[in-house]
Amino acid sequence: MTVIKERPHAGEFLLSEANGTRSRDRVVITAGSGILDAGTLLARITGSNTINAAATAGNVGNGTVSGAAVTSEAITGVYVLTITKAVANAGDFEVRTPDGDVLAKGKVGTAFAVGGLSFTLGDGSTDFAKGDSFSLTVKAGQGEWTRYEDGGTDDGRRTAGGILFAPADASLNDIQAVAVVRDAEVVERLLVGLDAPGRADLLALGIVIRP
Repeated sequence: MTVIKERPHAGEFLLSEANGTRSRDRVVITAGSGILDAGTLLARITGSNTINAAATAGNVGNGTVSGAAVTSEAITGVYVLTITKAVANAGDFEVRTPDGDVLAKGKVGTAFAVGGLSFTLGDGSTDFAKGDSFSLTVKAGQGEWTRYEDGGTDDGRRTAGGILFAPADASLNDIQAVAVVRDAEVVERLLVGLDAPGRADLLALGIVIRP
């Protein structure tokens, strides 16, 4: 006989909350957080976003990416820069998001600043060829949320800041979700990831845990 376990329903952990939408906020859960059940404790990342640029093995040109920076507008994951037109000492490129959509087009030697990414792709001693590419890996940063872990990386995830309202899959991409972040009563047995420090964190937010 196959036993099927029902996952927690959206908001099932709630006993009461403040009037209107005071108890809830919209949040962005960072890619790589995995499949999360309703009632999972969340933490807000306080460290800055980071970006790492790397040339693809086999590129013809030997130009480099310089001045790479990122803001919270960028999404977590790997952006791909691809040369679309090769010209001596110059060229055109496009940047695709981790979802595969075209973010914007740019030119070799000209500063690029779109969608939270900024950098300059410089020409090298050997010109780029069409199809040469770079990966631009953006890691989670300030303002995004992930699973609460008291023993995790000290980037904010050690402090519980809310409870996920409905199931969410943030395995591959950033996703928008709703979290209960203040002034509520919740059912202990329906919370995921709760421990003593997390309990104290939630209480400080006015979230009271009932048996």
